[in-house]
Amino acid sequence: MSKVLQYCGVAASVVLIVFGIGSIAMGVSGRDRVHNDLAREQIVGTPDSTIPNQLVNTGSEAQAFAKVMRKHTLEATGGQTYAQMGRYMGKNGKATNDEKLAAVDPKSGKPIDNPLRNLWVTETALTTALHSSYFAENVATFAMVMGVALMLTGAGFLVLTLRVLRVFGREKETEPAVARGEAVLSS
Repeated sequence: MSKVLQYCGVAASVVLIVFGIGSIAMGVSGRDRVHNDLAREQIVGTPDSTIPNQLVNTGSEAQAFAKVMRKHTLEATGGQTYAQMGRYMGKNGKATNDEKLAAVDPKSGKPIDNPLRNLWVTETALTTALHSSYFAENVATFAMVMGVALMLTGAGFLVLTLRVLRVFGREKETEPAVARGEAVLSS
């Protein structure tokens, strides 16, 4: 039974080390994917951003750029968010939720949507993607840290298991000599 437990200890240690290596590899791959996908989009920081005229290619830079996009959108809408604005463009040029007061498209005969609300829809979609990049980069970093922790834990268990195996191995070698009353020298 003790041999089975000994081998299980070694196997568990090896599994932890292998999972750690896999976690690190997946984390590195995830971070690279985020960086490459962001760089492919060719987003450049605006002059008023924390990264002026620089390529946005990390999760942190994506988050910073998303904040600037929100600021610009609030400036364009007079400080109003999507939910605070009227649905339609009014006949008087101001937003309204009343269809009767809305300007009408001459071709379709339907009320004209408030273009500033559409700006918010676009901004929300783009900033959500940028925030997802930030989140994905952090998850990848967490995977790498967990991988290192798994590898260290596995290595620690392996050292402990091998040490216990060596101690038990010595005890088994000395048992017959002690049982016979012979002197045993230990190293």
